[in-house]
Amino acid sequence: MKTLFTCQYPFDLNSGAAGVTWRLGREFEQLGHDVEYYFINDLPKVHPLVKFASFPAFVGCHLSQRLRQDAIDVIDTCTGDAWLWATALQRFQPHRPLLVVRSHGLEHTQHLDELEEAQRGNLTLGWKYFMYRGSLRLWEAATSMRHADLVLLLNQRDRSYAIEQLGIHPDRAHIVANGISAAMLNLPFEPTPAAGEPVRIAQVSSYIFRKGIQYGTPILNAILRRYPQVEVSLLGTERPADEVYADFAPEVRDRVKVVPYYVNDTLPTLLKGHHIKLFPTVSEGFGVALIEAMACGLAPVTTDAAGPLEIVQEGYDALVVPRRDRAALERALDTLICDRALLDQVRRRAYKSAQRFSWSRIAQDNLHYYEKAEFNRLPR
Repeated sequence: MKTLFTCQYPFDLNSGAAGVTWRLGREFEQLGHDVEYYFINDLPKVHPLVKFASFPAFVGCHLSQRLRQDAIDVIDTCTGDAWLWATALQRFQPHRPLLVVRSHGLEHTQHLDELEEAQRGNLTLGWKYFMYRGSLRLWEAATSMRHADLVLLLNQRDRSYAIEQLGIHPDRAHIVANGISAAMLNLPFEPTPAAGEPVRIAQVSSYIFRKGIQYGTPILNAILRRYPQVEVSLLGTERPADEVYADFAPEVRDRVKVVPYYVNDTLPTLLKGHHIKLFPTVSEGFGVALIEAMACGLAPVTTDAAGPLEIVQEGYDALVVPRRDRAALERALDTLICDRALLDQVRRRAYKSAQRFSWSRIAQDNLHYYEKAEFNRLPR
């Protein structure tokens, strides 16, 4: 089978949709399949906004050329990539490629979450947002999915929305997970510190409102003031360290470490000696960083955003609290810091749960849905 992956984000192994796309493709290759990629980096050198806006047109041109040159069995594309050419693809040839539209976090549910934050006064959405991301972008994503033979989503909330609000047939909408690097599987498990010994909390995410910094940072300040033996690391902030440090009280900054960017496979080294993963996210399609931290032996304290609920179970391998609930997040951290037996239990269960997110298993899941869709293409 030959699969062409398209992705409207710059190729970067260490981030988001592009890294997921590449790792899934690599696993397909390990299983004996042919894989090609078409990233936004493959476009001519123009302004980034021009690249983003014109990417669907370039994908359409690339597909037209490739389909004339050679057979492609599957086109696996992002939600915003196919709206311009999906209809034409259906008429291209009698035995056209299977069109798979993959969500890396559904734009529509994220939009609802951002509107909620704006209503709470935590986020300002300007006219530019509503000119594109809050309007046209939603139409592009919905159109792409409606023309697809198979729609792959990351969580139940997104799937339900796609079916109930966008009219996607339930038989064409399925949930698939993302995986983690083999370098993070089956790592040595570090012992839990005894009572009175230092506890280290890690927050692994970009430092933005969607990841809940407006809720997490005040809590971390309070915890650091209350517990002198606690230390905090913020990894992958994608913000200058001095900007992040400025949000912490001067008296606790010496126990805060900020790493704006890191190479993905170095995360186990960065998380060595840490015990709790704080994930105060407001809107999350999945949460690869959550699984990576679990695989490194950290006990998750996470919100009940849709993505984490696909990964952990409250009271078993995580403490899960309602989104936007600062008091509940703080109580959960207090509980794990003060109850070392519970901390050890949650850490061990989280570590075990993370082992099931290997890319080899997830690639097999994707191929299963490919095969099912190929033999059960539904009329639209």
